[in-house]
Amino acid sequence: MLKTKYHADGSIQKHKARLVLKGYLQQEGIDYEETFSPVARFETVRTFKALAAQLSWPIFQFDVKSTFLNGDLEEEAYVLQPEGFVICGEEEKVYRLKKALYGLKQAPRVWYFKIDSYFQENGFERSMNEPTLYFKGEGENDFVVVYLYVDDMIYMGSSESAVVESKACMVNKFEMSGLGLLHYFLGLKVKQGANGIFISKENMRWIF
Repeated sequence: MLKTKYHADGSIQKHKARLVLKGYLQQEGIDYEETFSPVARFETVRTFKALAAQLSWPIFQFDVKSTFLNGDLEEEAYVLQPEGFVICGEEEKVYRLKKALYGLKQAPRVWYFKIDSYFQENGFERSMNEPTLYFKGEGENDFVVVYLYVDDMIYMGSSESAVVESKACMVNKFEMSGLGLLHYFLGLKVKQGANGIFISKENMRWIF
């Protein structure tokens, strides 16, 4: 699969290529079981940004590279050798997957369990009402909030040191690209400034 990612101003950020499996050929009970994975709610995204505006906390963004490749598979799943990469003399052999790949029905689920385990092992507390929202720390100097949407994360903290520490731990665990201040998220353009946070999408415009 080929995809082009864009910056908030419409310019090209990068071109991406992925090996995507034919998940529609999977059979329930054989090479996958459950597929449900929590997804961020738009209302929570707005609340997150409103809170940041009220507390004057800047919002930063992470992008996890090759997200689903981090998920560990429990089921046995096999794939044919991809076109152009078939080993000469071993054309009849297949690969057994140990990690998830894009296209697998259970890929989002196993990735969520992976990142959820990481957060809880590193002192974060998961929200009871929003399973993709995490908190860590107490007080004015070490409080961090992270919101997850598949491979995109937005986060903010009560101090620069708390944000830097959490970012360093994440980078040590996963291959990530820090995108700096949040400018674009879930189809929304975000502008942060001293007067608040401005969000726009075509004819839609909100101010927090």
